[in-house]
Amino acid sequence: MFEGIILAELVSTLVYSIIGMVLMYIAYKVIEVLSPFPIVKEIEEDQNTSLAILIGSVFISMAIIIGAVILS
Repeated sequence: MFEGIILAELVSTLVYSIIGMVLMYIAYKVIEVLSPFPIVKEIEEDQNTSLAILIGSVFISMAIIIGAVILS
């Protein structure tokens, strides 16, 4: 079952996954710095659903872009 897995493919998958997570963290921090209000307080305490949907859609779009770059 595992004889078809090449070590280079496994390492590249792990490296790209780490790079993707770092880029998503950077994108969140940029959004947090640019917003005029605390994002965590708005989502958790004030129950701002529209902000949560917006942040989630940013993460999904970043994941699609990163995935497309890795596959190309």
